[in-house]
Amino acid sequence: MGAHHQHRLADHHHGDSEYAHRASAHGSRALLISVLITGGYAIVELIGGLISGSLALLADAGHMATDAAALLFAFAANVVARRPVSDRHSFGLARAEVIAAFINALAMLAIVVWLFIEAADRLRNPLPVAGATVFVIASIGLLLNLIVAWVLSRERGNVNTRAALLHVLGDLLGSVAAVAAGVIIYYTGFMAIDPLLSMLVGGLILRSTFSVLKETTRVLLDSVPEGVDYRAVGQALARIPGVRSVHDLHVWAMVPGRSALSAHMLVDDIQRWPAILRRARLILKRDFGIDHATLQPEWLRGAQQRAVPIRRVS
Repeated sequence: MGAHHQHRLADHHHGDSEYAHRASAHGSRALLISVLITGGYAIVELIGGLISGSLALLADAGHMATDAAALLFAFAANVVARRPVSDRHSFGLARAEVIAAFINALAMLAIVVWLFIEAADRLRNPLPVAGATVFVIASIGLLLNLIVAWVLSRERGNVNTRAALLHVLGDLLGSVAAVAAGVIIYYTGFMAIDPLLSMLVGGLILRSTFSVLKETTRVLLDSVPEGVDYRAVGQALARIPGVRSVHDLHVWAMVPGRSALSAHMLVDDIQRWPAILRRARLILKRDFGIDHATLQPEWLRGAQQRAVPIRRVS
């Protein structure tokens, strides 16, 4: 048809800093601090839960123990993601953070399932709980979780850190539930409040967990980013003066918040390509938040141009 496919003309609009999502050193320190605090107090709550017989306290200890491992995993992924691009990993290792966030969310789902099963069993077969012991230990755990949550909340632009924060927030809710359970049991002797509050915490955690799973799954499957209309992107490119049609269009998320695009664009005159390219970059960045675009020009010769459908996106 006279169209030319020349790789040297394809424009790869990026730099090394755009290829790899760089996790900050501060984020790594925040995760490491969180690991030490969470892991250390998980042991304290485990012992306290066994002594007091509180499911809420044991659930919180289980949350904190799992979170310590999840935070350690997140810390390792954060460090790995900061490595530069290489011949083997041309996009860098930014998705290591996405994978860690995905696994962390799955771990939280497993914890919630265990929590509901155990709580249901406690409702059928109530066990005595030492309310005062639960209150003291849970109150200290609540304070520590607040500190960890504050540290991690300062790095919320990172999906991996946000997934770790999700675990800590789950612990925070668990600590609140344990404190409430301790107070109610101490003053009323109503033992069923312990598993009931544990189930309430589990329900609150599920919503946020599904949100992280949805976001990370979208990235891992190279899906069109949230909030980006695939057809609108193609139509916007096709409306640029000098563009006949757009095809082989692909839009995907490299990591949450960073989108990429590749497309072939059939143009009237290859001499106009620099101006068309500048316009395409501006539209993609301004209207769709796509900051990494690989655009391949194609063109026709002579009268054959008249046979080409105008502004068709495929």
